[in-house]
Amino acid sequence: MEECCSTKPKQEHKHKHEHKGHDHDHEHSHDTENKSVLRMFLPAMFSFTILVVGIALDHLIKPEWFTGSIRFIWYLAAYIPVGLPVLKEAFESIKSGDVFSEFFLMGIATVGAFAIGEYPEGVAVMLFYSVGEVFQAMAVTRAKSNIKYLLDQRPDEVTVLKEGKPQAVKAEKVNIGEIIQLKSGEKLALDGELLSETASFNTSALTGESKPDTKTKGETVLAGMINLNTVSEVKVTTAYQDSKLSKILELVQNATAQKAPTELFIRKFAKIYTPIVVFLAIGITFLPYFFAENYQFRDWLYRALVFLVISCPCALVISIPLGYFGGIGAGSRNGILFKGSNFLDVLANIQHVVMDKTGTLTEGVFKVQEIHFNNEFNKDEIVKLVNALESKSSHPVATAIHEFAGEIDHSIQFESVEEIPGQGLKALVDNKELLVGNLKLLDQFGIKYDVDSENIIYTLIAVAYDKKFAGYFTIADAVKSDAQSAINRLKALHVKTTMLSGDKASVVKHVAAQLGIPNACGDLLPEDKVNKVKEIKAGKESVAFVGDGVNDAPVVALSDVGIAMGGLGSDATIETADVVIQDDMPGKIPMAINIGKQTRKIVWQNITLAFTIKASVLILGAGGLATMWEAVFADVGVALLAILNAVRIQRMKF
Repeated sequence: MEECCSTKPKQEHKHKHEHKGHDHDHEHSHDTENKSVLRMFLPAMFSFTILVVGIALDHLIKPEWFTGSIRFIWYLAAYIPVGLPVLKEAFESIKSGDVFSEFFLMGIATVGAFAIGEYPEGVAVMLFYSVGEVFQAMAVTRAKSNIKYLLDQRPDEVTVLKEGKPQAVKAEKVNIGEIIQLKSGEKLALDGELLSETASFNTSALTGESKPDTKTKGETVLAGMINLNTVSEVKVTTAYQDSKLSKILELVQNATAQKAPTELFIRKFAKIYTPIVVFLAIGITFLPYFFAENYQFRDWLYRALVFLVISCPCALVISIPLGYFGGIGAGSRNGILFKGSNFLDVLANIQHVVMDKTGTLTEGVFKVQEIHFNNEFNKDEIVKLVNALESKSSHPVATAIHEFAGEIDHSIQFESVEEIPGQGLKALVDNKELLVGNLKLLDQFGIKYDVDSENIIYTLIAVAYDKKFAGYFTIADAVKSDAQSAINRLKALHVKTTMLSGDKASVVKHVAAQLGIPNACGDLLPEDKVNKVKEIKAGKESVAFVGDGVNDAPVVALSDVGIAMGGLGSDATIETADVVIQDDMPGKIPMAINIGKQTRKIVWQNITLAFTIKASVLILGAGGLATMWEAVFADVGVALLAILNAVRIQRMKF
């Protein structure tokens, strides 16, 4: 595969500002979430209270009045809050053609318990099931809530200049030809034409380019670009729904439709287990008529109903959701958000991880990589002059040079400082011309140089002093501190790795070689990434894609598991992804896979435990050797063991 990659500088200050602005909203969402959780548990809490009081009346207090209809009504009152929703689900499933659902099994088992007068057991079984369902729903709800908090606010409003006065207007209501005022750090909501003389934009969310793009008057600017410098003016040329960003989001929707939904294990299990149990119970009721002497219908019905109560998979319906809940919780504590428990299963089987470069494996923040100066120049003096001149610019490249060179020498006096759009800076110092910029700047002023930019991996910043080529800096975004260990851990898990990016192919080749990634591809558009992933999936490999820009969203949606870098990632990618890494550290990729593997291991341990003990007790129950209480005790015991095993994942280190 051809080497390649993509890059995107990120604006941390923008996110910090937005997060401050959302503190109140986040606190409010937590309050709302807490109230929602309480509402989810209210039916179970009510049923549990009535059940405990009923058992106390049955076995401790034993009042004379607690018999017959009163006792039945008491336990029915405990059953209805947790049982009615499940019976309703069973009815809806039957209407839609899915007769043997887990809701159906829970319904007939608990109604059967009531039919033979074992009211407490009927309530207890349904109560256990309902609590397990609440735990799973709560886990997914919390994960989604956290993901929403990570999202940046989309540019729903823009500032339009009307008769020279700024007015806030809904983005979708802005007409073609109107003029937008875009402040520093703001995201453009519509495509347009730049009216200001010059402006620097972070275009990474759309193009994957790591280098900030300087636009000049009359050039096209696109929705999704972030203004990096001074206040700019843009004339709208495209309606909101037709913008480049809107079309990318449409591509996301189309890609999402191609992803096959992953069913949770318990639903697959119920489709096989439930009809078997039901038909066995029917057989226990009627088949003895042909073989047993003195056949008594009521006796064999009792055995069948005991069999049904025993067959209720409490250990499974509690421990499986709790196992996934534990996996989701373990991920959250490590800064990994899973949008659903089924993605833990899929991650456990991932064979190929495809990654974007910038913002995923690299920082997305410019740093000086190398400096080369001709021997006739004093390197330290030239660096000092360049640092002082760059202090006159707010361009992100200048920031990288300041970080490298250190303190600015303010004693240096410049004359006629000029910023040439798209090329660099020009100034006079001690009556000598100083040029700092790209090679086009040197070409414009007739400076000869002996550098071939095609053979240089990184972005080149050339320097000319006193009409002579002095040398150059190379700048690039640095590889993240844990990127190498992340790739090594993926290899240890026998997971293949590929890098796909929209960045310069030479940069991708260099980073891939540095990290030991065997397959890499650069200069890719969003649709090219989609095609590359389709090629990999055609080889029958399960694929996870990791990215952070809007251009990554379609391929994130297409992959078996989409993983988004959520700290500085784009809205569309985070919304589309199945898993979100909150701190942008690539080391969390193998950690997420490991959490999936450990979760699956614990879930299958519980399944094996439950089936082994269940099978034994079911045989005893069918033979009339196990009473209702023994069956319930064995069932609850298995459930408790399974729960203890499930919560183990909360304490594991990954």
